[in-house]
Amino acid sequence: MGENNMAKKNVKQEYVVLLLMSIFFGWLGVDRFMMGQVFIGILKLITLGGLGIWWLIDLILIASKKMPGITYK
Repeated sequence: MGENNMAKKNVKQEYVVLLLMSIFFGWLGVDRFMMGQVFIGILKLITLGGLGIWWLIDLILIASKKMPGITYK
């Protein structure tokens, strides 16, 4: 039972880190790099977060826990 609690704690910490990175560095694609989506991260970096629009959409999806490809527990 202790291992299960640790796993839940790690998932929550990873979510918080992802959310903070998205807030501060999402326009550079750092959030996508953290999710393992390197190509999309590069595109987001080159376009500076789609001039802020892509960054805002990703931020809303991550904050609302609706980002596809991420497991939230």
